[in-house]
Amino acid sequence: MAITAQDVNKLRQETGAGMMDCKKALTEANGDFEAAKDILRKQGQKIASKRADNATSEGIVLTHVSEDGKNGKVIALACETEPVSKVADFQTLAKAAMETAVSTNAATKEELLAAPQADGRPLQDHITDLMGKIGEKIEVVSYQTVAAEKVVNYNHSNGKLGVLVGLTNTGGTDVEEVGKDVAMQIAAMNPIAVDKDGVDSATVEREIEVGKEQARAEGKPEQMLEKIAMGKLNKFYKDNTLLNQDFVKDPSVSVAKLLDNTSKGMTVSEFKRVAIG
Repeated sequence: MAITAQDVNKLRQETGAGMMDCKKALTEANGDFEAAKDILRKQGQKIASKRADNATSEGIVLTHVSEDGKNGKVIALACETEPVSKVADFQTLAKAAMETAVSTNAATKEELLAAPQADGRPLQDHITDLMGKIGEKIEVVSYQTVAAEKVVNYNHSNGKLGVLVGLTNTGGTDVEEVGKDVAMQIAAMNPIAVDKDGVDSATVEREIEVGKEQARAEGKPEQMLEKIAMGKLNKFYKDNTLLNQDFVKDPSVSVAKLLDNTSKGMTVSEFKRVAIG
């Protein structure tokens, strides 16, 4: 049967696929719109399979905090190239993913990807559809949540880094500003844990061994190696755990001291730092 321009345009409006792809799909489906949609979806699945091992180093990171300030979410939707990350359909998909996360309160990335959209199909299907349209690998590389007495978010200007920080013992004080400062600290300094208690044992053991080897290479006596290594470990904690870091805006105080000065006993319960690239 003859495929008209109106038919092609209608399919394009319904699927967002390119004009030529729509025409080919309609031709292959003998004008059957539902069959043509299935063809386009399979095209996306083929792209997904073919590019499964491709690196996704571009994209967008979005954050959201609930109106009561107690729950935060961060999503990273990644693609292969920067131009695709700027495409309206990609940006719209990222926003739709966040809206789905908020409306369903998805606890994990798997729950988010399985959550139905307005057409009843899961979010993952819409991601696959866009892969077929754009021809690149697209994936949710991270989805994290934070629940706390007060959650503050920060989005870096490049659109590829987002932070959520959870504060506790705020004492009813307005802590939005200091929370934003701490979130920016996390973005800039990339701590590995809130405090030393959050550093995994394997990392601690490795740092101690490295400290010993360094001291040994410097000719220090064997009986001093353990003490020297512990000193180096404490320096590692100071540089790499959030509460022990010097506050970037005022190195005369630690982040822990900054928070305590703002509201006695206030601290960070958890944080999430998500970056693409």
